[in-house]
Formats: sequence, C-alpha cells, structure tokens
Amino acid sequence: MGSLTSNYGHILLNETTALSPLKKVCSRKPLAKPLAAISNRLQSLTPHENIYTLPNILTFSRLIAAPFIGYLFVHEQYAWSLGLFAYAGLTDLVDGYIARKWKMQTVVGTVIDPMADKVLMTILTVCLAVKGALPLWLATLILGRDVGLGLAAIYYRFISLPEPKTFARYWDFSIPSAEVHPTGISKVNTALQLALIGATTALPIVSASIDIMPAMTALQYTVAATTIWSGASYLYTKDAVKILTPEETEERIARAKASKDTKQASDRK
Repeated sequence: MGSLTSNYGHILLNETTALSPLKKVCSRKPLAKPLAAISNRLQSLTPHENIYTLPNILTFSRLIAAPFIGYLFVHEQYAWSLGLFAYAGLTDLVDGYIARKWKMQTVVGTVIDPMADKVLMTILTVCLAVKGALPLWLATLILGRDVGLGLAAIYYRFISLPEPKTFARYWDFSIPSAEVHPTGISKVNTALQLALIGATTALPIVSASIDIMPAMTALQYTVAATTIWSGASYLYTKDAVKILTPEETEERIARAKASKDTKQASDRK
C-alpha cells in the first residue's frame, strides 16, 4: 500500500512538472507584444509635417513675449510694455506673409497663430483689468468668449486625432488633424481687440497730453459688440473648423516636404 501511494505521488509530481511550462505559457499575455507592435507601426505610419519653419518660430516668439508684456505693464514699465507689444503685432503681420509668400503654411500654423493672439489678448486683458485700465465687464466678456473657443479647440483636436489617441500624440502638433479657419467677423474682432489693447497699453504714456477717453469708450463698446458676434459666428459657419481626411493630411505633408526640399535646393545653389 505504501509503495502504491509512493508511485502515485511520483506520477502526480511528474505530471505537475511536465505541465508547469505549459502553465507559464498560458499565464502570459499572448496579445501584449503583437498589440505593442501594431501600436508602434501605426505611429510610424502617421504622417508628420515640418513645424520648424520661420513663420512658426515667429509665432512662438509672440507666445513667449505675451507674459513679459503683461508683467511689464503691471509693474508700470509702460514704454517697454508698449514696445514689446509692437513687436508682437509686427510678428503677427509678418509670419502670415512669409508663410504665404514662400509656401511655408503648416497645419500647426493655422492653430498656433490664432492661439498666440488669444494668449496675448488673455494675458493683457487680465493685466489691464487688474490695473483698472480696462472695464471688468468687458474683460469678462472677452475672456469668456476665448475660454469657450479654447474648449472647442481641445474637443476638435481630440476627435480628429488619428489612432492611437495618446497624451503625447495629442500634443504632437506635427501630426495634422484639423484646421481652424477664422471667420470674417472674427478677424475684424481680433483687429479691434488688438487695437483696444494697444491703445489701452499706450494710454498711460499719451493720456497726459491728449484726452482720448471718449474715443476709448466708443472703442470698448465696439469691441464688446464684435466679440459677441464673432463668438456666435463659429456656431453657424460650417467651414470654421475642418477635420482633415487621411488624403488631405497626406497632401499637406507632401506640400510641406516639397517646400522644404525646394528651400534646401535653393540654399545649396
């Protein structure tokens, strides 16, 4: 009986030993590596565009300048603040011209250019309101519209981003996914807002010699009206935001690459 029990125990031990490699194989996640490979492959197939162009660099410099302009104004360095604001306005004119003239348009440029304007407007609106140079009700109206448009931009970027949707890919603006086309009234509103902010920034310098308060009040109410109108225009304008198809994405990448190759060829001559 003891021998039989011992033999039976050896059989069970041998079966357990024989099955242990199979258990290890079965316990693994068989789809982990294939899924990782597929994900890497999809990322390699996703087209990228060259975002390091002169217009985009100018636009980024405007983004960087925005907080310094606000800081200088709050600390009553009005001349420096106005000068840096003039630089920001100049880059806003020049970057678009260069992009069109030398065919350096990029999808990311259509996003960060209005973004730079909004960052500049937001920072200066807050700073001017804090200093009492801009009415609080007007500052609230301007900021409320921009917050709404910002949330809409986040949403459209997410739904238009090609798979896989990851945090890193979301912020990789070399992956084009959607284009923003400002409406006509939005362009007018941006120009009027910049004029108002610029005039308000310059007010401490020129108000000592010229009484421009009636004109400033009229400009403030005009900006309030165009701010409401331009915000509503994005709701009823169909082409304000365009989600790119794969074919359109490839076309823009090819166009950017051709422009880069042409520039490199001209530099070698």
